[in-house]
Amino acid sequence: MTPPAANKVGHGLAKILGIHLDETASSNDNVTRGESVFSVTSADTYIETEPTIGEWFKSICPSGADVARYFKHLFPFLSWIGHYNLQWLYGDLVAGITVGAVVVPQGMAYAKLANLPVYYGLYSSFMGVLIYWFFATSKDITIGPVAVMSTVTGNIVARAATELPQYEGHEIASALAVIAGGIVCFLGLARLGWLVDFISLTAISAFMTGSALNIAVGQVPGMMGITGFSSRGTTYKVVINTLKHLGRSDLNAAMGLTALFLLYLIRFTCTTLAKRHPAKAKLYFFLSTLRTVFVILLYTLVSWLVNRHHRDDPKFKVLGTVPRGFQHAAVPTVNADICSFFASELPASVIVLLIEHISISKSFGRVNNYSIDPSQELVAIGVSNLLGPFLGGYPSTGSFSRTAIKSKAGVRTPFAGVITALVVLLAIYALPAVFFYIPNATLSGVIIHAVGDLITPPDTIYRFWRISPLEVPIFFAGVFVTIFSSIENGIYTTIAVSAALLLFRMFKARGRFLGKVKVRSIEGEHLLNDETKPKSIEDMLKQNSRQSENNDDSTREIFLPIDHHDGSNPDLHVQSPAPGIFIYRFSEGFNYPNANHYLDYMVEVIFKETQRTNPQAYGRLGDRPWNDPGPRRGKELKQDDRPTLKAIILDFSSVNNVDITSVQHLIDVRNQLDRYASPEKVEWHFACINNRWTKRALASAGFGYPTSDLQSGETFGHWKPIFSVAEIGGADSAANAAHAEERTVASRRGDEEHEIATEPRGSSDEEGQDSIDKNFNKTTVLGREQKRVLVQGVNRPLFHVDLTSALISAVQNAERRRIHQHGYGAINKPSE
Repeated sequence: MTPPAANKVGHGLAKILGIHLDETASSNDNVTRGESVFSVTSADTYIETEPTIGEWFKSICPSGADVARYFKHLFPFLSWIGHYNLQWLYGDLVAGITVGAVVVPQGMAYAKLANLPVYYGLYSSFMGVLIYWFFATSKDITIGPVAVMSTVTGNIVARAATELPQYEGHEIASALAVIAGGIVCFLGLARLGWLVDFISLTAISAFMTGSALNIAVGQVPGMMGITGFSSRGTTYKVVINTLKHLGRSDLNAAMGLTALFLLYLIRFTCTTLAKRHPAKAKLYFFLSTLRTVFVILLYTLVSWLVNRHHRDDPKFKVLGTVPRGFQHAAVPTVNADICSFFASELPASVIVLLIEHISISKSFGRVNNYSIDPSQELVAIGVSNLLGPFLGGYPSTGSFSRTAIKSKAGVRTPFAGVITALVVLLAIYALPAVFFYIPNATLSGVIIHAVGDLITPPDTIYRFWRISPLEVPIFFAGVFVTIFSSIENGIYTTIAVSAALLLFRMFKARGRFLGKVKVRSIEGEHLLNDETKPKSIEDMLKQNSRQSENNDDSTREIFLPIDHHDGSNPDLHVQSPAPGIFIYRFSEGFNYPNANHYLDYMVEVIFKETQRTNPQAYGRLGDRPWNDPGPRRGKELKQDDRPTLKAIILDFSSVNNVDITSVQHLIDVRNQLDRYASPEKVEWHFACINNRWTKRALASAGFGYPTSDLQSGETFGHWKPIFSVAEIGGADSAANAAHAEERTVASRRGDEEHEIATEPRGSSDEEGQDSIDKNFNKTTVLGREQKRVLVQGVNRPLFHVDLTSALISAVQNAERRRIHQHGYGAINKPSE
């Protein structure tokens, strides 16, 4: 079917269904040179086309190349594996072995947090680092057991021991990994990684701090050998119970407290020596990194010496028997009973998997100058948790401490994860006999030491206060809820309050009325040269004035908020744009949540600063509305010096999209102000619209061209648009650059270039238009022709590229309308 035939069918259906088509918009599409009062009669008249629904579907529907690119991006290692070299291998070997040495003791310690035997931590560590590198977009991140996720898993396993005794703890943990991993993998495959951006840094910091305190407090009884109460209760209860039963401490406290003290001592010593001896900083870094391995080996040796003759009745608690190899590899048990059991904890589990990994990977990506793909990282986490349970793994995600070690160790590619996996595999098969003697109290000390780095320091909280004071209470709310309730509730609290703050700012967004100020640029280099440095501010201004005499571009007009709420100097006098003309800037978008608040404030200020165009609009006192009763009976209206409303200029620089609600509010306000300005019509100008769909929405509502004149049937003889033009190639083109100096010299001699104007001074409309016809399309500079083109379409003359052109158009149209109505004088073009 040809387009004309399709149009006929569409118009026929519209007539049958009673749909009123936008005839104005369709007529504007046919504007050509000399046929419309909107246009500048030029050979290069530009008509801006509206976006279509077909274009929208085409933009969101993937092409064949997009599909191929999608599947290629699922395996990022294909882009760099072909360039792998020996130098990269050396860096990966060092980093992989270093992280492997750390992940073995940490994995076993975190498995205790998950209420599982320690070898499940080794299984999870192996699968995480082995699988991740296939899907990784970060070279630094290390996937495996982490303290917070292990604690969440441990709480679920502990509850399942009483409510689902028919299932073992590792079955519950494996099922949780499969379900949570499947959800995260789906989000990644659907490319929904941007959802993580809804979780603010404040929420993440509060969650990490509260969780770290919860974990550290929960490990103190184990480190001290205190028993008789649950260490998995609410944080404040664990603190109280620990203090109550402090007298029950035994020999375990010696193994735990001294290990914790030794860990901090080694780190402090290595950090101090690295500062004193920068040349050996790398050596001290590796010594500090391996402190956990050293402490575990040292206390394992002590434990062996003490308990080698008391294997069945050790003097203090030890890990005990650790099976060699993957003895618990099996298909994970996932059924309705298990899934319904932990369904309420599933959202918190998914959030923990997401925020810790994505926040860490983004941070290290910025530090090391590369970008990660959040959606692809979700795929990596999801696949790791989907496959890990087949070898006995439980939920895993990115680890902050191991990622920092891996980055500082000089990792070059994600392939370092394979090296780490080999180290873990060696530990699983070669070291189970050594693991028997590891003291439980020492592992508790290792956990406390590890999570201590997750606590947000006071200096960072102070920086939060300096940046956004409103978010600091959110931080403390999350921490306190975690301490006095649970980690899950702390997560929900910080996310919910952060979302509430975002909505509050969105709903209560307030625009600003702008005024104009003339400013002049001062060249700063004169302040740096003592020989040319002015003696005072007055001297500097005089010097700058002399320079500006030779530079017409040094003085310009800018627009600032009239109330100075942007921090501009309050001593600066901001002029009103023009009597009866208002410039209003939206601050945070323009959509249904804030449209009413924006426009109510705008109308309130306009009513306060203007007067009704026709004070005698109400013939009798009873005709007046209740909210505008006028003067008391028998009294006349007071003399009002306020101007009448002429035009409104809306700055859409911060607006990307509009919706039906916001546009309808705009229509209602337009009708309200038209009644206020009756018998005249308020002219609406829009500046800095950057979205074609926004233009289409506003044009569909009758904005963008003088609808009042179209409706009233008046001619456009008194109305002329202002168009912005540009020379092809721009100011930075080669031709312009080559002849810039010639143009400057020519201008100083008094040679005037042609200016674009809608009506030359002292000429009639027809003569002015003829002049534009001759000079608009091309200009001649020193015998060289330069082509001029319109920046925006002539079919929407009230959509402007900037505020300056919008203000000029509004002022000139208001003046022409006044002269047309009163019928006197020639129009003098206002100075720009």
